[in-house]
Amino acid sequence: MTQPWRLLINGADAGAANMARDMAILEHVCIGQAQPTLRLYSWSPPCLTLGRHQPLDAADEGFCHHAGIEIARRPTGGRAVLHHLELTYAVIAPLSPPTLPTNLQAAYRKLCSGLVRACHALGISAELTPGEVNLQLPGPRTSVPCFKAPAGGEVVVSGRKLIGSAMRRHGNAILQHGAFLLDWDSDLQAGAVGLPDDSSLRPFVTTVAAELGLVPSDSELTGALATGVAEELGVTFQPGELTAGEQRMARELIPTFTISG
Repeated sequence: MTQPWRLLINGADAGAANMARDMAILEHVCIGQAQPTLRLYSWSPPCLTLGRHQPLDAADEGFCHHAGIEIARRPTGGRAVLHHLELTYAVIAPLSPPTLPTNLQAAYRKLCSGLVRACHALGISAELTPGEVNLQLPGPRTSVPCFKAPAGGEVVVSGRKLIGSAMRRHGNAILQHGAFLLDWDSDLQAGAVGLPDDSSLRPFVTTVAAELGLVPSDSELTGALATGVAEELGVTFQPGELTAGEQRMARELIPTFTISG
């Protein structure tokens, strides 16, 4: 029988702490000292994360400071993402067929297919974008926010991105995490990346609130995501906690992902 995966349902935390926690889990899963994990969490205060190699000038530091937005580094690549009014998921697991293919593009698409299942359970007609998954898109020096340009294998509704994701491989394990947009704050989304308004962003994204006319309860959202991923991967989940080693490493890694707050 397949080992149960661990389900972590965490509350809101600061940006660098959230990223440090994801990375600590990845390190421990990679060496077999933690179970494959689905982690669901949110952010307080709002946080703009920059891709692993993205320059700081992708953020409007002055706006973020005055608006109370943290700026943190992600362990994954890609473009800037403002984490606000969202539920974030992180899957950390070995690349071990048949649960997860060893091919990164196939693994990414399989995990996103689980997210599509979750959307359908909530009553949202989501689908995956066609075409090859380009895990190098977008370039780290691009300042255009992540949600503006869906790549292959992204979760969209009528062509508009609902969930933006990024992946990193570490040894024989991967971390894939992403933002499930529940609602949208026009001023913060635009200002955090130095735009005068969100007119160049909003047409490319949708939200749970826009699709359903409301945001389901936390339990409905986490239940749908856990069930969708479990059904797609053919695994079962067991509620759990971070190990002492993961907690210790996460605390040590916080400075690695801290930019400003």
